[in-house]
Amino acid sequence: MKNILNRLINQENISSEEAKQVLVNISNGDYNQNQIASFLTVFMMRSITIEELFGFRDALLELCIPIDLKDYNAIDLCGTGGDGKDTFNISTLASFVTAGAGVKVAKHGNYGVSSTCGSSNVLEHLGIKFTSDTDFLKRSLDKAGICVLHAPLFHPAMKNVAPIRRELGVKTFFNMLGPMVNPSFPKHQMVGVFNLELLRMYGYLYQKTDKNYTILHALDGYDEISLTGPTKIIRNTSEYMISPEDFGVETLNQDNIHGGNSVATSAKIFTHILKGQGTEAQNNVVCANAAMAITTVTDIPIENSFELAKESLLRGKALNSFKTLVKLSSN
Repeated sequence: MKNILNRLINQENISSEEAKQVLVNISNGDYNQNQIASFLTVFMMRSITIEELFGFRDALLELCIPIDLKDYNAIDLCGTGGDGKDTFNISTLASFVTAGAGVKVAKHGNYGVSSTCGSSNVLEHLGIKFTSDTDFLKRSLDKAGICVLHAPLFHPAMKNVAPIRRELGVKTFFNMLGPMVNPSFPKHQMVGVFNLELLRMYGYLYQKTDKNYTILHALDGYDEISLTGPTKIIRNTSEYMISPEDFGVETLNQDNIHGGNSVATSAKIFTHILKGQGTEAQNNVVCANAAMAITTVTDIPIENSFELAKESLLRGKALNSFKTLVKLSSN
């Protein structure tokens, strides 16, 4: 590790294989906490390269506990986090709206590190059980249209990093990795990223996979479609901008989509919106993200997908999906 750290501090890059080996060594407990913290900190001070990101991703995918859900043709809706915007749990809500619209979702998530409340925080608070049991997860997809893959259960390699990330409390390169290491290896993926540089890197990385993907970044800094301005979209065969007008809605103010300052408050906002009692702005931003997920899987035009998403939310289909998952968790 000393040699790697010296090279990184001197602004040198490491190869894909070296990056991969470092994460393997971390998972084996070969480094102490100070060394791991230093390694994470270096990458806060300099940009990560595509080769390094390749290596980190490959290590986590090789070390994960895989689960076979390919028969469900599911999509994962996941943001990198780390955008510093403290929105409510938009992509998690959009996941239930997507499921309510009939598109299966394999939701990969974790506790918040650089945000107040990650997807796992709010779902756990509301009674969702986290498990790696294949039968339960398949039953969730069958009955609720969605299953939750809580990252720590499938990535034991992260156990030596998790407490350090919590103590640092800021985004690290692991934010970049989260969406890429879903242990069910879903065929479809919608990923929001926190800056344009990472958007380009993800676009390059996903071109080398067999995934059907949508990668997006709102130009004012969000890792999701925020409807506060235009969003850059990269898909398998196209790149384009999308704006609130494309969904037939007005541009939002950033205050309209701000989240809670605690898990309890975030959970209250979450359930309020799921019950169809959210503001028009909250409903629209959730449905816009669900619409993009629906379009990714089905190729239905975005304006039609937006209507399907609104129907799912406002007619209680998303809520029913959520209630079904809670009921399954309690049995």
